[in-house]
Amino acid sequence: MKFKVLVISSCFFFLGCAELQQVVNQLPQGGTIGNDQIANGLREALNFGIDKQVQKLTQEDGFFKNELVKIILPEELQKVDNSLRKIGLGNLADEGLKVLNRAAEDAVKEATPIFVAAVKEITFNDAKQILLGSNNAATSYLKSSTESKLYDSFKPVIGNSFSKVGADQIWSNLINRYNNIPFVSKVNPDLTEYVTQEALNGVFTMIAVEEQEIRTKASSRTTTLLQKVFALQDE
Repeated sequence: MKFKVLVISSCFFFLGCAELQQVVNQLPQGGTIGNDQIANGLREALNFGIDKQVQKLTQEDGFFKNELVKIILPEELQKVDNSLRKIGLGNLADEGLKVLNRAAEDAVKEATPIFVAAVKEITFNDAKQILLGSNNAATSYLKSSTESKLYDSFKPVIGNSFSKVGADQIWSNLINRYNNIPFVSKVNPDLTEYVTQEALNGVFTMIAVEEQEIRTKASSRTTTLLQKVFALQDE
């Protein structure tokens, strides 16, 4: 402390007020932030992504009218869609696409606790490196660390949601109509697996949206911890 006072006093004789203030501003201001605090800040940012962005997916049309995450038909079913429209079954094709998104919306609602638990368990081996990484570095770390486990937990939820929103019956009818068209190659897609992966991708996409908001907009850092931790990346 005596050393700091001596430095400031010495500078006063040689510098003007503006220069002196600059010296003061460069002096240490209350210590450093540890890796544990940074890790907690990253977890808080991911939780904000779940609370603010992923919750939007659980609403009606949360997937269907969100171009960032809307589930479209897999490649092998594009021909099914086109063929049904050609024979006047466009409404059925539209409904088939909509119920895939409805199943994802319902499943995310049921599975949100899975994502919350995954964030609590995540271990950031180098939190500072992640903090100073890209705008979606924490989300990417979450995805790489938990995606396999989340997929196994999420898939049965998607299966239940297919039944709950009637997607299984609609797609059974739709596929049967298509397979009865003369000369077409029969299809029997595993839509549960496809929608599971697409729904997970949608969740990670929306978490990344919130992470980017917190990283790039100081106004989005609505807690003391977020302000303190993410100020480090602004330096």
